[in-house]
Amino acid sequence: MITDPVQLALAAASGGLVSLLLTVFGGGGSVLAVPLLLYVVGVRDPHVAIGASAAGVALNALTGLAGHAGDDRVKWPCALTFAGFGFLGALAGSSLAKRLDGQSLLIFFAAAMAVVGAAMLRPARSEGDPAAGIGPRMVPALAVSGAGVGAASGFFGIGGGFLIVPGLTAATGMTLAAAQASSLVSVAAFGATTSLNYAASGLIDWAIVGAMTLGGVGGALAGRPLARRLADRAALARRLFAGLILIVAVYVAARATVLA
Repeated sequence: MITDPVQLALAAASGGLVSLLLTVFGGGGSVLAVPLLLYVVGVRDPHVAIGASAAGVALNALTGLAGHAGDDRVKWPCALTFAGFGFLGALAGSSLAKRLDGQSLLIFFAAAMAVVGAAMLRPARSEGDPAAGIGPRMVPALAVSGAGVGAASGFFGIGGGFLIVPGLTAATGMTLAAAQASSLVSVAAFGATTSLNYAASGLIDWAIVGAMTLGGVGGALAGRPLARRLADRAALARRLFAGLILIVAVYVAARATVLA
């Protein structure tokens, strides 16, 4: 367990940044948690970094979710259905990831980061029905999408918001804003499932998780007004953030390949 005050402070700052990005963009921010823990905080085992990241992201997502729920933006029936089916996927994905050696897992993780960055470069569509709800015909689509996204989230230890948001909009027709808010239910559920699976194998550093969570509170609080300020420049901000993710993906892949 890490007890160095400097490392814990860096973990808190990392949690704050991830939570801010999750609140502003509704997805994508969690992919930076593992690189931050490895290369900024100094966590040595990639599995421990992924386990702590998943726990921190889950708790930070709950913080962000509380704000969105207070503003009545969450479509609860759709969100809970998606998360419920995704739980099993996250359990299977995280169990598979634990069987891989750390450096191989990081190479896969870098590829996932590249996909996230590329997905964020696509123009975001805001069309949708503000009154969209769940119906019997939507359940199969939510089930398939939720299970698939949950498996990816569990395997890579990320929230999966960049996949959850389009999955929710495609299955239900809800607006982008509603999907971003509702996605945090699944981000929290998938992160909790993954972290508990890692904890069962002794691969969680709870001091790091606690520091990330404390930092995440400040990040979520800062993210809400920032999201409103960036409303007119959301497309530019999203492209810049996507570029950062792609750069970090190359760095993670290079480090993992050298050490493999």
